[in-house]
Formats: sequence, C-alpha cells, structure tokens
Amino acid sequence: MRHGGDLAEARAIHGGERHDWLDLSTGINPHAWPVPAQLEHRFWTDLPSSADLADLLAAARHAYAVPSHLGLVAAPGTQAILPLLPRLAPEGPVAIVSPTYSSHADAWRRAGREILEIPSAFDAPPDTKVLVLVNPNNPDGRLLAPSALLHLASEMQARGGLIVVDEAFADVVPGLSVLPHLTCEPVLVLRSFGKFFGLAGLRLGFLAGRPDLADKAAIMLESWAVSGPALALGQTALRDTAWQDAMRRQLADEMADLTLALSMAGLTVFGGTALYALAGLRKAEALHTALARRHIWTRRFEHSPTWLRFGLPGSPAALVRLSGALAEAVTEI
Repeated sequence: MRHGGDLAEARAIHGGERHDWLDLSTGINPHAWPVPAQLEHRFWTDLPSSADLADLLAAARHAYAVPSHLGLVAAPGTQAILPLLPRLAPEGPVAIVSPTYSSHADAWRRAGREILEIPSAFDAPPDTKVLVLVNPNNPDGRLLAPSALLHLASEMQARGGLIVVDEAFADVVPGLSVLPHLTCEPVLVLRSFGKFFGLAGLRLGFLAGRPDLADKAAIMLESWAVSGPALALGQTALRDTAWQDAMRRQLADEMADLTLALSMAGLTVFGGTALYALAGLRKAEALHTALARRHIWTRRFEHSPTWLRFGLPGSPAALVRLSGALAEAVTEI
C-alpha cells in the first residue's frame, strides 16, 4: 500500500499545478490544528531541551491516557519507530493482520523477518511470538476492542511474545485505545500526532508500552530526536482538548456527507474511519484514472483492485467538486 500525499506521480501523468489538485489520497485531517503565528525563537535556535521533552511527554501521557507505569517515547513520526521494532521483539516470524499499512511489513522484512499475513488477530499460528495490527485498521477501518486485545496479550505473554498495536487513527474513535487498560502486558502501542491534528509535516509520533522496551527504544532514537518546534507545538496541541472534542464532531459530520456523496455516485462504502472512506466498485482503477484527469487524486490498492479510498475533501466547495467529478467519471467509465 503506497503512501498518500505526494502528488508527483499524479502531476507527472496528468499535469496541473499543486493548487489545481484536490488530494484525497491521505487520511490526514484537512482542518489542521491552528498553529500560532509566533513561536518562541529559542525553539528554532536552541537544541531541544530535556525539560521541553518532559513537557511534551506529560501532555501526550494525558491526551492518550497512558498509565504512569508504562513507558512513553517521542519520535520524529511513528515511521521512524518502525525500524526499531524488530530490535525490541523476540526472534522469529511476524504475523501481521492484513491487508494493512504496508510499511509495517516492509520494516520487518528489511530486518530479515518472515512475514505471515493473517486475516484477523486471532489467526496467528500458536508458535508465533510477534503480532502486528493496526487499530482501527488502514484502509478498511476494522476495529478490535480493548478487551479482545488484552485477551490476545495474555496469550502472547504466556509464550514470551509481543504485540505491536498501531493506533494511528484511534483519535477519532474515543474509547478504542488499549493504552488505559495495560498493566504489564507485552504490548507496544504507536500513536501518530500528525493525522488527527492535520500537521503531518511536523513529524511527531509516540511509542508507549512496557518500560524496559520503551527505554530501549529511547536509547536507539538517541538525543534530540524530536525538533524544538515539534516539542512546542505538540505539547500545546495535545493539551487543547476543546479543539479535539469539537474536531471529532466536525469530522464525523463531514464523513457522513462524504459517504452520502460516494453512495449517490454508485459506490459502495464498506469501511473507513472519520478521516477516510473505503469504497468498492468493479472499475475502481478506471475511476481513479478518470478522477485524476479531473485533478482529483484518490488512493488505489494493488492488492484489492476494486477498492478506492477517499480522504475528506475539507470544504463544502471541495465536496461539490468531487460530487460533480464523480458523476462525470462514472458515466465516462
């Protein structure tokens, strides 16, 4: 599954300037948290301080309901954490609930691990000691309740294993995170800052879990992993609970509108979250190309040629543009 948000391929084939395109290829919130016009100058000029890092971690611990007995590490995006995970996990094959975000499998393969693609978290072979899942899953939005995860964690603990849970989109599903329920289970949880807060360019993410594993990850990341501006903006945004609550309501409303628009165009919406909708149709590749000719970029999937994923348009005008383009494209194909 390719990353979204890079229009180079689209523009190379279909032309247009960056501002001509409606980029629906990502699951990033189109309504970014309002970055202050001014940032204290020292965050740009000084090396990131341990005090500022501590403040960020305290804000993240509260925002993500991370219990005090768990370790918590900040990184320049969760993508930077993925290559570290094989060094924290037991040896042996890795079971990944699939299809999902492909960078997980890529990171384990680069570490020389065998990948077992499984349809659900309960289908891992009994001798597997590493289980990876995304919750809610990307791209179909499948959910696994905390109670089910804790049951799996208990089984994995008995065999000396580890579960990695990527909660990149959990901000839009209150109550889904397993973090508040963890005690000493062998579970590592990834939290992404940029998607929900709409600030993916800031590059900020977190790893939470058993303290011994979190400490090892922090050592591997070494000093000054997170930039000064990310420390400052991250802690402020994570403490802005009023914005977060209002944004969850807004995203839910906008996703309802997008789902209706896709359905009226004849697409079947069968998965997703409040940040993206997964739709199916027989000629998905043709529709993707037809929309691209109209400078609308969607996410297609080589493993599932009948799937298309749509991010939120971000405004009533953009939704109208999408609806009109869908009507033309569906007729065309």
